[in-house]
Amino acid sequence: MNWVRPGAWDRVLGRLLTPAPRSWWAAALVVVLTVAVSTSLRDNGGSDNAFVVKAADALLAGVSPYEDKRFLYLPSAVLLAVPEALLPPLLLRWTLPLVMSALLAAGWWAALRLFGVPVRSRFAVGGWGALALAYSPYLNLVLIGNWTSVSAAALPVALLLAHRGRWTRAGLVVGVAIAAKPMLVPVGLVFLLARRWRGLAVAAGVPVALSLAGALAMPSPTLFFTKTLPFLLQGQDAYALVWDASPVAVLPRLGVPQPVAVALAGAGAVGALWAAWRRWRGADADGGHGGDGGAQRLAETACMVMLAAFLVSRPSFDHYLLVVLPLLLASAVRERSAARSPWFWVGLAPQIAGVPGPSALDNHRRAFEDCWALCGVAVALARRCLAAPGVNLEDGRTTGTVRDEETAPAA
Repeated sequence: MNWVRPGAWDRVLGRLLTPAPRSWWAAALVVVLTVAVSTSLRDNGGSDNAFVVKAADALLAGVSPYEDKRFLYLPSAVLLAVPEALLPPLLLRWTLPLVMSALLAAGWWAALRLFGVPVRSRFAVGGWGALALAYSPYLNLVLIGNWTSVSAAALPVALLLAHRGRWTRAGLVVGVAIAAKPMLVPVGLVFLLARRWRGLAVAAGVPVALSLAGALAMPSPTLFFTKTLPFLLQGQDAYALVWDASPVAVLPRLGVPQPVAVALAGAGAVGALWAAWRRWRGADADGGHGGDGGAQRLAETACMVMLAAFLVSRPSFDHYLLVVLPLLLASAVRERSAARSPWFWVGLAPQIAGVPGPSALDNHRRAFEDCWALCGVAVALARRCLAAPGVNLEDGRTTGTVRDEETAPAA
């Protein structure tokens, strides 16, 4: 269900897709730089990135990075963090927020190109400024310097390459992102659905090769399996629980028995995967070609798979949605996009700055509103996936149409 008539959408988008004036560019730049500079001035800036840098310092000192229970990534991440460990702390403090901002900007740019949106348009410039100004997880991610930003950049870039038929390069991008942080592992299902075996092999081979190299360079790499992995599987500890937005963690805090919470979250994840499969099977009805599908089909399938993982992963933090949000927002230029549904914005509302929520009263309740946002966006996208035009599997005919889906992005 869209909340405005299609004709109204066309008029609004027609205005937003015109070139942005210089004042819009200036305002967006001021917002992004203000966020970055204010982050550099805060004492807790880069707190999550510090765990990875500390792991690299340990490696350089001949100590196993996994002696620190807060380092939760693959051995490959240690190698990638070594350049940071060699930088002066003051320089790292000022450059890290800029790098985080640049990675998120790269993800937004790729999402726009995937849907053929002019990067100089009001939609592109104003949307980016609004995201930096009003979306709380953006502020949080830049502040703590979490490596989720790598996945937020990599997923749209990989889908853009896949849409252009460059699946091996897409696999390379996904593989590097997994080597930094194994968040995009579920995207392997998209390669499976598309039967792009070479791209899948590259996506899996890159982090495996880099992790083996990292393991050979460090003492006691087996601590990852004996110490770190069990710590992850139990959802970390009480510190992470406060911020964990996974239904598996949030529902027991509301009095739901743990087994019931696990069952409900698992059912939600299975439903999300089913919706992703249905969306992929609706291939040729929305501009798919060569068995690869259109931009909207690729983006919605990948986002649905990622949301399925977020529903059951522990922990699942607020900034995880930034991996899929740029793609979903950019898809608003397409007919029947999830972002055109009021339910999408009802779900996302608790994470928009200025909207009152439980966290305004008690920071320990932040996970409740983040869980609402995660589930709300997942439900809105699942409704879109299940309502998308499909393929009659008996005779191969398609049902329904998507008028404005394109087979390739604009130049």
